[in-house]
Amino acid sequence: MSTITTGVEFRPLVVPDTVDAADAGDFLAMVEVRNQVYREISGHDDHSMPADELLPHYRPDPDEVRLVWVVVDGGSIVGRVGVDLPTHEGSRSAYWLIELLQSVQGRGIGALAYELVEQASRENGRTVLQSWAEHPAAAGERIAPPTGFGELPLDRAARFYRRHGYSLEQVERNSALDLTGSFETIERLYATAREASAGYRVVQWSPPTPPEFAEGYGWMKSRMNTDAPAAGMEFDEEEWDAARVARHDSKYTEAGRLLLVTAAQHIATGELCAFNELAIGKDRTAASSQEDTLVLKEHRGHRLGMLVKCAGLLAWRDLAPESPRMITYNAEENRPMLDINEAIGFVPVAYEGAWKKELS
Repeated sequence: MSTITTGVEFRPLVVPDTVDAADAGDFLAMVEVRNQVYREISGHDDHSMPADELLPHYRPDPDEVRLVWVVVDGGSIVGRVGVDLPTHEGSRSAYWLIELLQSVQGRGIGALAYELVEQASRENGRTVLQSWAEHPAAAGERIAPPTGFGELPLDRAARFYRRHGYSLEQVERNSALDLTGSFETIERLYATAREASAGYRVVQWSPPTPPEFAEGYGWMKSRMNTDAPAAGMEFDEEEWDAARVARHDSKYTEAGRLLLVTAAQHIATGELCAFNELAIGKDRTAASSQEDTLVLKEHRGHRLGMLVKCAGLLAWRDLAPESPRMITYNAEENRPMLDINEAIGFVPVAYEGAWKKELS
């Protein structure tokens, strides 16, 4: 699909086999624009990724169809449009993004891009459209989600969503932990959590996931969509088997990224019942990312969240000693997880809005 209007083209992204391939030009330019957009919004490079580390996320995936267009203006790529379509039977959802350089905003390109989003969603039978955006701090009118937790400025992005019929469903907090200081608090919290979690032990690994943990890890990953606070957002229940765990692992190993999984194992049964993921790219001096964390509902109340988070951070000190900070995201209503993060030393640095629209 290619649309040309007033000199702006939405060109389907060619995903190359490697970043050195002859047809990699658009992909490389897309990554450069992606990183610049995030830099313009946040004022830092913590969300940047090099092209070779991003490429594995664009390979064909049986669990999701990823549609991507580059926005071309005057021969240059100035943005991107993405629509992700889960392939689970009966899925109604489409997850989308529109990212444009500040230099081309205000010309109606975003509205044209959104027409493409809805067209692709309808063509694929999707009626629940969902999207996330960072909303930097700003003065003026503010809006809050139905949860009553958190608020955001009614900024340019918020007005765009509202103009196209979206409602703000959830506010997510982006927090950061300084990794350059003392770990004394983390060590103390870890010792307390170990005392409270008698009957459980900590196990850790980096991809590839050991065969004895693949089933348990996959089960916990599948529960992320059902057990984590979602407010009014809609997520499909996912199936994770050993093959999907292997595909997940390859997105890290192929690009030389480091992932550390810290899990709590119930000693009596051998069941994995809580986990935390920490990750960093090939540049071990860049910011680290705390990704999924979950304690299965039936094992809550034993301080397992604190246990796996602290155990992971203590190990991370040796694995990535030059990384200056750890960043993470949590729903504002997820007070149990925020309590843990705040006790460890995470502080809020930004906020994201989760937006939703149902097509008629």
